[in-house]
Amino acid sequence: MDLLNTLVDKGLRRESPTRDEALAVLATSDDDLLDVVAAAGKVRRHWFGRRVKLNYLVNLKSGLCPEDCSYCSQRLGSTAGILKYTWLKPGEASEAAAAGLAGGAKRVCLVASGRGPTDRDVDRVSETIRTIKDQHENVEVCACLGLLSDGQAERLREAGADAYNHNLNTSEATYGDITTTHTYADRVDTVNKAHAAGLSACSGLIAGMGESDEDLVDVVFSLRELDPDSVPVNFLIPFEGTPLGKEWNLTPQRCLRILAMVRFVCPDAEVRIAGGREVHLRTMQPLALNLANSIFLGDYLTSEGQAGKADLEMIADAGFEVEGAEQVTLPEHRAAAAGGCGSHESAGCGSGAEAGCGSHAEAGCGSHEGGGVCGTASAPEPAANEARTDLVAVRRRGAGTDLAPNA
Repeated sequence: MDLLNTLVDKGLRRESPTRDEALAVLATSDDDLLDVVAAAGKVRRHWFGRRVKLNYLVNLKSGLCPEDCSYCSQRLGSTAGILKYTWLKPGEASEAAAAGLAGGAKRVCLVASGRGPTDRDVDRVSETIRTIKDQHENVEVCACLGLLSDGQAERLREAGADAYNHNLNTSEATYGDITTTHTYADRVDTVNKAHAAGLSACSGLIAGMGESDEDLVDVVFSLRELDPDSVPVNFLIPFEGTPLGKEWNLTPQRCLRILAMVRFVCPDAEVRIAGGREVHLRTMQPLALNLANSIFLGDYLTSEGQAGKADLEMIADAGFEVEGAEQVTLPEHRAAAAGGCGSHESAGCGSGAEAGCGSHAEAGCGSHEGGGVCGTASAPEPAANEARTDLVAVRRRGAGTDLAPNA
């Protein structure tokens, strides 16, 4: 296919595809899907080999967010039965992080619900960052605390933070349809603040909220322009009790096409499969590793993910290897500077998953022990486009509970 040959050539040169080419990827047929994955896989392997970076989420403060993001189980007015708790102490957060690091993660993402941190919150998180770094050599720490005020990114950087996550989530044109308590411009401003402070910027999207192909292409091209080091791709988890709780718009094939499009537009950026992979990719998760070079290990913020052991088995069975703490995630030309999703001569190291301000789109398939497929062997398999509400499980273990975490 001429389109795919063109996209591979551009990806190897770090050249941007056109909007029409990106839209054409999303419009490919299921018959052409393996060709699309193979083409995007060439770009992925060129820049990242067969390494998979593991990241681990620690939810520092859960629920009770004043923002009204329609996709979020922690939003204002949510009736989802999630865990609700105030700030973890630094020692508690470090203990939670240790589980993920022991499971193979090289980055810890510290997330807190809310519009954005107060200066006291920044002090609290800074102490947590120092505690984690004192106890764990070579760990990368990403903060995800919502909208930043002037000077806060610099203070997090001084405390030892390596990265800051804040997702754009959807296109500027449709942002007001999902959130009214802050603006798209507010989100862009926070990503720019992270950049300016010398933090590795992480910013991505949520697919499956009813957006069009044009919206998806718009947000990914906006991300390329913003130049983050890491682009997490979340797939909406339709939590009951949220406005988007009935939105089941994704199939595994659709998810793969979205990941391929992101890889072509941001060829040398860390592309992470974030919330929702177990729910929407399901048994196609291993194939997605040919497109993305980063995933989250274990559970998410308010939902349960695939068993950590199953994540590691999936990576090995698919012929990939877990990226070691001593390995640099980004290509050399980007790892030497700060920032960089596209053809920009700049870099960073990647980062968190679901974006701050309480706007966390997260995943979950329950606490299934063992193999890499969600669900149980005895359950009948629903049709591809049928709502898989059985794969959405509220997190009841790990941070904020007395139970061991999933890692």
